[in-house]
Amino acid sequence: MTYYTLPLSGLNCMGCARKVEKALHQAHPVNITALSPTEITLESETSLRDLVATIETLGYQAGHQYHFALQGLSCGRCVSKVNALLGEHSEVIRFTASKTELIITTSFNEQEVIALIATLGYQARQHTVGEEAGQTAQALTTPSGVVSQSTPVEASLPTASTAPSTETINLLIQGMTCASCVSSVEKAMLAVSGVNKAQVNLAEQSAIIFAESTETNLIEAVISSVKQAGYQAEVVLDAELTQQRQAEQLAQAQRKHKASAFAGIALGAPLMLWGVLGGSMSIANTQDQIAWGVVGLVCLLLLATAGRSFFTNAWLALTHKRATMDTLVALGTGAAWLFSMLVVIFPTWFPMESRHVYFEASAMIVGLISLGHYIEAKAKARTTQSLQSLINLQPQTASLITDQGEQTIAVKQIQLGMKLRIKPGEKIPVDGLVISGESYLDESMLTGEPVPVFKQAQDNVSAGTLNNDGSLMIQATGIGADTMLARIIRMVRQAQSSKPAIAKLADQISSVFVPVVVAIALFSAAIWFFVGPEPKASYMLVVTTTVLIIACPCALGLATPLSVTVGVGKAAEMGILIRDADVLQSASKIDTVVFDKTGTLTQGAPKVQALYAFDHDQQHLRSLLLSAEQQSEHPLAKAIAADAQQHKAPMLEVSQFENMRGKGVRAVIAGAELLVVSLNHLQAQQFDLSAATEAIDECAQNAWTPVAAVLNQRLIGMIAISDPIKSDSKQAVQALKKEGIHTVMLTGDNQSVANAIAQELGIDEVIAQVLPDEKASHIERLQSQGRKVAMVGDGINDAPALALADIGIAMGSGSDVAIESAQMTLLNSSPLAVLNAIELSKATVKNMKQNLFGAFVYNSLGIPVAAGVLYPVSGFLLSPVVAGAAMALSSITVVSNANRLRLFKTTTRS
Repeated sequence: MTYYTLPLSGLNCMGCARKVEKALHQAHPVNITALSPTEITLESETSLRDLVATIETLGYQAGHQYHFALQGLSCGRCVSKVNALLGEHSEVIRFTASKTELIITTSFNEQEVIALIATLGYQARQHTVGEEAGQTAQALTTPSGVVSQSTPVEASLPTASTAPSTETINLLIQGMTCASCVSSVEKAMLAVSGVNKAQVNLAEQSAIIFAESTETNLIEAVISSVKQAGYQAEVVLDAELTQQRQAEQLAQAQRKHKASAFAGIALGAPLMLWGVLGGSMSIANTQDQIAWGVVGLVCLLLLATAGRSFFTNAWLALTHKRATMDTLVALGTGAAWLFSMLVVIFPTWFPMESRHVYFEASAMIVGLISLGHYIEAKAKARTTQSLQSLINLQPQTASLITDQGEQTIAVKQIQLGMKLRIKPGEKIPVDGLVISGESYLDESMLTGEPVPVFKQAQDNVSAGTLNNDGSLMIQATGIGADTMLARIIRMVRQAQSSKPAIAKLADQISSVFVPVVVAIALFSAAIWFFVGPEPKASYMLVVTTTVLIIACPCALGLATPLSVTVGVGKAAEMGILIRDADVLQSASKIDTVVFDKTGTLTQGAPKVQALYAFDHDQQHLRSLLLSAEQQSEHPLAKAIAADAQQHKAPMLEVSQFENMRGKGVRAVIAGAELLVVSLNHLQAQQFDLSAATEAIDECAQNAWTPVAAVLNQRLIGMIAISDPIKSDSKQAVQALKKEGIHTVMLTGDNQSVANAIAQELGIDEVIAQVLPDEKASHIERLQSQGRKVAMVGDGINDAPALALADIGIAMGSGSDVAIESAQMTLLNSSPLAVLNAIELSKATVKNMKQNLFGAFVYNSLGIPVAAGVLYPVSGFLLSPVVAGAAMALSSITVVSNANRLRLFKTTTRS
């Protein structure tokens, strides 16, 4: 028996899926372990080609369909090799290969196909599907005429990719010190053909690029471009390795800065103390020249070792026609040392009062700035703890069930379809489907919900969740980068590397900041030289050095990236996934929250409360309802079918079935037409409902949703359904109102039921009896009133509204289409998480503004003081050493303030 997991396309509902199940069972010996309209998992001795052929006789498609461009094939023999290789693999359903193209339908994923082709020494890359390619693919697919997809349509969390064909590449960058460096690296990456977008994170020393492919040539071109810009880049393939390499980089940086700080302060502090205690810092005789000459050489050694990186980075920046933080430090310390050595070697060039040396300034500046970098690096290590905790959720080993018994294997060895044993207290190693056993799983690390979730056969489980008390046997359905945990980590990393609008403004300022500071320093030097008091040369040097040192834009460059990194990581800890950092800024301005009712404010698990039969046998009515609603995936349909099954109503044969979107279903049973539709639909048709007056009144009194059954245009029954309100919905609505946020409920339910629920929860505005395609227009109407609207939903019918809203918030328990359309995803189903997301967004944006304000104010006040504006009125002139300490302190302050976000607490707990 062989396991297969196949994506399905062309199916509209579970009725279609059951047709597939029935056809497969009739034609082949199969054991179907999981089935949905989008995917089937089964085991069978029949070949995959025959199984797919059976599915295709129903007009549906199965398998991943890809279109690859091939490289390295030079003749017909090469093509024959490819044909022979693919033909011998049972996982390949059909294919057509030429010297330049491969169109294939298979159960392999994209990377497996590429790896298979690579075994022959050829390269395959995803083809950019144009019109001609689309026509070719269409001709090679099944008679239904569905065009092949360039990538498989699979359930996934949202990604920050800009197009279906966009690939992401993660890199670690070395050598960045300020916002100007970030700008240079981004420009270098974007200069490479094939790179669509680049996100560089100064705080993490990392970058994510969105490119048309992940070809080796493109990656090498990106690394080369970054290197030419004066930095080092390294590609990393998985989150665990990325985090490990970042930790190594930070540890190495800490050791380097610690040693530099010790050396600088060890030399500079005694020299400074000598001057403070009255020792001579001037050159008066030959003895002074010799003594200070030795000190100057020692300082030169210090600059060549502990201060080497400042000068090498400054030189690289100069050769690439840019200026960075290192430029300012190198100019300041270099000018102080050079002036002092000139005084030592050629004292006669200077008047007696100007023969002052500043070696202590060079040494202390290097020491203090390195000390600042050391403390900063230690604080940075804490900003990525949220992401590291996510990575640590996945265990390293798993128990594989084989014919010979259980054996322990590494998680990386797990393949799709493998059966694994999960013992009490163990973490789930990969995404899977429960085959047997029952247990409670702690999913709080992913969803933030503290209550364990009961799992049994046919339930899905996620990697990283904790098995509490029972033993489970699961079948692997998602491994490696395809697990929910891996997708969450990938999404968090991309969001941490993105920039809100406020950060982009800071970057624009930083790009011109250093040249402006150099200009200010030169202008200040000129003023002191021409109109300053004696000794003019000494004052000029002090002022120039101080301006250059105090204005280092390190704090400005760290202000927003650190806040974003900590904020997005904190959100992930709380079960809130953020697609892009811009969402944080937008969410902080939200003044209106629109809730979809079902599954958002209510539990999304409706139950039948009463069944009214009008001149019709109740049990036969249940049989009719079961037969029709069994074909539908709507929550109300499932509730009606479940009630009929509970009463052991027999199934009847359905000859025709139609899903009437937003209205109900139509079925033909034994030649009679049955409509199971909403009361609103019948009222709109002016249908006679006089027989159901009492039933309708009772439904209105109890806030039940009435569904009507009409057989051959005669009302034969009414079903009363209720969907229990979530326990914390009222608390969430009240908390939002306290924040001054206008609350709206948007639902397709009838007005009386919607009003009753809204009154119970305290919702400000109710929009009821809305068809699925009308939801977006109501969002647009609210926006036209000047409101900043957040839409909260969980269904496919919410997707357009989620996409149109200022912020779309999807419940993680909802459909993949809804999640893909939203900018935020809540991994738990509590409406309180909406409030938590808004509060965290406000706290993060406030933290960014605090950091930016501090950085700007520091430079706005520090530069004029360093230039000597206070000297004419008070005689105060800032020392270069104090400037170095102040610059280091500004960076430490920004990093420490950003880390305060890790202590963020919500006003409520979801």
